[in-house]
Amino acid sequence: MTDFIKDFLGVLWGGISEIFLGIFRGIYNMFNFPNYYATFVKYSSTWTGGNWAVAILIVLAVVIVLVGIIWLVVWGLVRFAGKLRSRVVNQDLVDEIHNLKRQIIKLNQEKDKILGMKVTGYGNEGLLEDTADENAEKKEGEEGVVHKESRFYKLTEVDEIYNGPNAPVREYDDNFTLEQLCDRIRFYAANNPERPWRKLYYEIKIIRLFIASMATSRLIILQGISGTGKTSLPECLGHFFNNPTTITSVQPSWRDRTEIFGYFNEFTKRFNETEVLKKMYEATYTNDVYITVLDEMNIARVEYYFAEMLSILEMPSRAQWIIDLVPSGWPSDPIHIEKGRFRLPENMWYVGTANNDDSTFAISDKVYDRGMPININSKAAAFDAPLTENFPVNYKTLEALFAKAQEEHKVSDENLKKFEEMDDYVIEHFRLAFGNRIVKQLREFVPVYVACGGTEIDGLDYVLCNKILRKFESLNLGFIRDEIDAYIQYLSDHFGEENMSECKEYLMRLKKLF
Repeated sequence: MTDFIKDFLGVLWGGISEIFLGIFRGIYNMFNFPNYYATFVKYSSTWTGGNWAVAILIVLAVVIVLVGIIWLVVWGLVRFAGKLRSRVVNQDLVDEIHNLKRQIIKLNQEKDKILGMKVTGYGNEGLLEDTADENAEKKEGEEGVVHKESRFYKLTEVDEIYNGPNAPVREYDDNFTLEQLCDRIRFYAANNPERPWRKLYYEIKIIRLFIASMATSRLIILQGISGTGKTSLPECLGHFFNNPTTITSVQPSWRDRTEIFGYFNEFTKRFNETEVLKKMYEATYTNDVYITVLDEMNIARVEYYFAEMLSILEMPSRAQWIIDLVPSGWPSDPIHIEKGRFRLPENMWYVGTANNDDSTFAISDKVYDRGMPININSKAAAFDAPLTENFPVNYKTLEALFAKAQEEHKVSDENLKKFEEMDDYVIEHFRLAFGNRIVKQLREFVPVYVACGGTEIDGLDYVLCNKILRKFESLNLGFIRDEIDAYIQYLSDHFGEENMSECKEYLMRLKKLF
């Protein structure tokens, strides 16, 4: 049996040996220069001139082939060594990245601890005592730990102010119309005793658009070139309503709702409230008009950090305007936070300012559809305005005037029919549709704009241009260029040659891009 195994495997081993021996013999013969020389000498004695020329060419060809083989072998070895070296370097980089990530996690944990101690104001000793007190007192039943101090420090301060003996009392002036309100806001911005050194001039149309937008949506977007007073307008309105505007500067790092509301610190067991949340909570105690400005709102993606607000404010019932701040409730939580949930105030409007340049993100259709955009691309000329005092307004009175205007100045059936026909036209020629949301906003915005002193056709012009034609920018303008002239003529035929000027100017600007 041993001889069989030896002979049987010998066949295989012999074949493998012959392969390698054949390779090495072939390489040896290719580079056997003495053999080349002996062959050359053997035949060269009988050559004539032509034979010598052919022989030299053959020798050169063989030399080139041999040098090429040597170069390929060396190049392959160098490449292989480079890949090995690259893998080693890459692995070192991967290891270094893992180490850096671990260090970042540790630093973030340390940062949370430091921020927690800063918020509580205790320091290490007080923090440990506070934690010990919380864990020492137990309550029978499902509540578990008894929390003696509120985890919402700023919101609890608001409770103490508005439930104390010195709670602020506000008197409102309810005797005004929307048109008078717009005029007073414009005059106040230009000439007021509170800030006489700062004179702001706005066209009356901008003020009317802003007030009418408040009747339509809780989100207003002021956009245009820098320096035209986009942030100053809502700030001025806050002073006019005798309730200073909250201005928060959006940062490029904003990615979620914690930038608006704050977050619960598990280490300190406290909620780090933002000033925006504090103002929201304060608004639940009064009937004042509250304005919150998201300055440079599109320096980060609006649909990331403001997504939840967009969805909640779209709810048909204001009873559904509820956000979850924390998973469960504590007995020590502020009065208007029930089981960790907070209902958004009805008397707060959110104003986002936006610059459209290379340093910002494009605002998505989702945001534009739910908000009301107002373009401010120029400064109004200075004018003489009477000295105008501020004017505290009850938001319920303001909303009552909105409702009254929507009842008294309904969009005419004729114009509604024209809009329905234009919907079919836009679908056929541009593959776009209005949608029910825009029709609803049209019915809410235009009557209030008329009550503010504007005209119905100008209100329709604004809605069509800023809510529908704006979507043309997402189309391939090269393909719809020929349709633009026909659409401008369509607007003239249906609404009049002298009307819909904002839409026509916008369409002409689009056409000039190509």
